[in-house]
Amino acid sequence: MTADRISATFAACRAQGRAAFVGYLMAADPDIETSLSSLKALAAAGADIIELGAPFTDPMADGPAIQKAAQRALKAGGNLTVTLEIARRFRSVNDSTPLIIMGYANPIHRMGFAAFARNAAAAGVDGVITVDMPPEEDAPLRVELAVHGLAAIRLATPTTSESRMKRIADGASGFVYYVSVAGVTGAGVGTETDITAGVEQARRISKLPVAVGFGVRTPDQAARFARIADAVVVGTALVEEVRAAVEEGNFANSVKRIGVVAESLSNAIASARVERSVH
Repeated sequence: MTADRISATFAACRAQGRAAFVGYLMAADPDIETSLSSLKALAAAGADIIELGAPFTDPMADGPAIQKAAQRALKAGGNLTVTLEIARRFRSVNDSTPLIIMGYANPIHRMGFAAFARNAAAAGVDGVITVDMPPEEDAPLRVELAVHGLAAIRLATPTTSESRMKRIADGASGFVYYVSVAGVTGAGVGTETDITAGVEQARRISKLPVAVGFGVRTPDQAARFARIADAVVVGTALVEEVRAAVEEGNFANSVKRIGVVAESLSNAIASARVERSVH
């Protein structure tokens, strides 16, 4: 199904009058088996789409929480190949939730663009976000992803001009990831006014759904952006639950923790537009 799962998910959420909930977790954090269990728990708790981070040694677009998650994952043996294997195992028990690989260009380049696209498709991945590969440089990867029907998801920010947005939109697929702040993940969140204008521009020019992420931590924040965007991405708040479980010395408890937080976020996003119409 590949990228078809993404469009089907957004269509289903639109039909239900709500935004999609996109949850992010780092592959192999705190270990491979717990990571797989956490993915299953995240889907069961209401995540419509899952972003699976590929651990990397130099994740400069990410804030401290996700950087530490990458360090834990690397220590546990995580890498891009392991990330795809976790994706494959998740897909073997879940055929409906879209899976997005989110990572950096270096490991993908090392694997080879053609090999990566082929392996990702075989694992049941639906799309790819390469955070440090701008539109001017992603053609070799994007061509290979297209061969297998995988979405090449690009990022926009509050500083993206209209002309730049046209460049981002040219060749983008799946959805546009709208970064709510000009900074790293988990570093606060932009104002609704600023984000509304940017989301509307991205949607108008790209003709794709727009997901808002970076800095969305609480159910209240998620609900606010669920009224603006087609999807809301939450990562740091979920990854922090893994950290807390690790500090407790109980890796397995991260699965339960993620489920509880994800359910509260899912409920907030699902009811956000209903609450606005009532008021």
